[in-house]
Amino acid sequence: MLRGVDLEVPRGSVFALLGSNGAGKTTLVHILSTLLKADAGSATVNGFDVATDAERVRESISLTGQFAAVDEALTGRENLVLVARLRHVKDPGAVADELLSRFSLTEAGGRRAGTYSGGMRRRLDIAMSLIGDPPIVFLDEPTTGLDPQARIEVWDTVRQLVRGGTTVLLTTQYLDEAEQLADRIAILHRGTVIQQGTLAELKSLLPQARVEYVEKQPSLEDVFLALVGETDDDAPTERKQS
Repeated sequence: MLRGVDLEVPRGSVFALLGSNGAGKTTLVHILSTLLKADAGSATVNGFDVATDAERVRESISLTGQFAAVDEALTGRENLVLVARLRHVKDPGAVADELLSRFSLTEAGGRRAGTYSGGMRRRLDIAMSLIGDPPIVFLDEPTTGLDPQARIEVWDTVRQLVRGGTTVLLTTQYLDEAEQLADRIAILHRGTVIQQGTLAELKSLLPQARVEYVEKQPSLEDVFLALVGETDDDAPTERKQS
């Protein structure tokens, strides 16, 4: 259940929604992408109301879920061409080739997607979501289940999207992912945004500590745990020593 969610995502930035499992991240994304109707409140995406202008919202966005939605029986290029045809894009083959090149998949484009590594499948999935040039992309926990190298590949892809002017709303339970990618971060806990700001602003919420004359800056993990509290049920899935 969501309550007390109030946020604004600047254009051309990465906004990370950080929270543990069950915090409400996916529910919020589904409301913003018109897959769910909110019981109360209002929301606009790209200037369009999600309740009254749902079709215009859907034209403005692309949604990539927690698991890559590629057809593993098709080649990488065939996946892209299929989506381009479904979206009635002119010259689907040219669009597919451009995206394969953009995401460093040209050499693998003729191989079945089922032979791709996790990072390659996720990059292909994101490439598919960009067909039609949506200005806003929702990435719902895009690195779930990926190994460290594949996560880095996805991070590089997200940075590339933003350099191209795309606005990205990223949900994650990984603290280091939010630190690496986000221009702004909102901490969602039990359906409520309890704090938001830049990484520097969030770190400033905790006092600086000194240990044997060495200054220690608070990490995002310190901020997260101080704000939401840590219990057996709520503890983040990944901890990082600072």
